[in-house]
Amino acid sequence: MITNRIIEVSDYSESWEADYQKESSDIAKALNQTNVVAIHHIGSTSVIGLAAKPIIDILIEVHSLAVLDSDSENMTELGYLVKGEFGIKGRRYFQKGGVQRSHQVHAFVKGSEEVKRHIAFRDYLREFKTIVNEYGSIKKQAALECNNDIEVYMSLKNAFIKEHEAKALLWKYS
Repeated sequence: MITNRIIEVSDYSESWEADYQKESSDIAKALNQTNVVAIHHIGSTSVIGLAAKPIIDILIEVHSLAVLDSDSENMTELGYLVKGEFGIKGRRYFQKGGVQRSHQVHAFVKGSEEVKRHIAFRDYLREFKTIVNEYGSIKKQAALECNNDIEVYMSLKNAFIKEHEAKALLWKYS
């Protein structure tokens, strides 16, 4: 049994998209249909060719977080741990897969700045392959250097992410 999270970055896998499709379908069936605006595949596993931790990141846009909160038991039935805001105001966060999680769901109200940021960064990476290659190399190196410490791993990627998120927002919304 794994008690400490292992930070591992893998080469892109075509199975990630199929995994997202199945999971998003299950989530859509479990949640209040009139509250869910959209379900998006985000994060590194959503970008063809990008190395990633093999965790499927899903973004749900909703009309109401209160309605989503009332559906939390349905997420639990799908195997998710309900984490509430988990450090980001206005978010609902769910994890699946235990310590070596397999899925993460981030939910925000439709049109929020967090939704815009996630979608812009994903679309930017999908558009600019040279950035994808650079980011993949940074992620692999960070995984080697972090000694399985997620905070260290995140800090080693932070400057790149901040720079390119800002560029992505300008590119997408200007």
